[in-house]
Amino acid sequence: MAVNTRIINPATPNLPLGTDQYERRYQDQYSNVLRLYFNQLRNSLNELLGNAGGKFLAFPYGAFSDYTSQSTTANTATLLALSNTDFSNEITLETGSKITVANSGIYNLQFSVQVQNLDNAPQDVFIWLRQNGTDISGSTGVVGLPARKNPGDPSHDIKGWNYFLSMNAGDYVQIYWSTTNASVTVPTYAASGTPTKPSTASVVATLSFVSTLPP
Repeated sequence: MAVNTRIINPATPNLPLGTDQYERRYQDQYSNVLRLYFNQLRNSLNELLGNAGGKFLAFPYGAFSDYTSQSTTANTATLLALSNTDFSNEITLETGSKITVANSGIYNLQFSVQVQNLDNAPQDVFIWLRQNGTDISGSTGVVGLPARKNPGDPSHDIKGWNYFLSMNAGDYVQIYWSTTNASVTVPTYAASGTPTKPSTASVVATLSFVSTLPP
């Protein structure tokens, strides 16, 4: 059996034309049309505002990921690539890095980045945001990575945080990073055993609609 996943938008009632003189049949027909319309309206509002309100709303959202190991040269601003669209509704991934919105609003960007250090010394990683090609003030995070454990075993970490962004229709946001040493990378890991573990994405990012822009 099909399951309804949308709030029904009641059609404008088609009211019967009035008669020159009072007729009970016309009055009953008129009342029944209005009764049907207001019942549909009440049911739709109950789906929106009732105990389970909001379950049929389709807000804009996007979830994106990457499964390639990413590297850079020391002290160089570098895009974090995103190659997969996992979920999307009115938010799209353009040219492998631009998370683009179709509707104006306040959005919540959340992301996590897998990092590792193969150098003998501790190193730093910087991660920040650009909106429409312009750095967002205050968005830089600094991650300190310890030196590698041994030549075949780098130090590992995963970092993530979230930001609220004010975006207009057609705006996009990108994630950038840099590091103090080229031995620091953003890796992906294959599935492994003992115990069995799934693969690791190098980057995961989600963007969710929060609210319309303030008036």
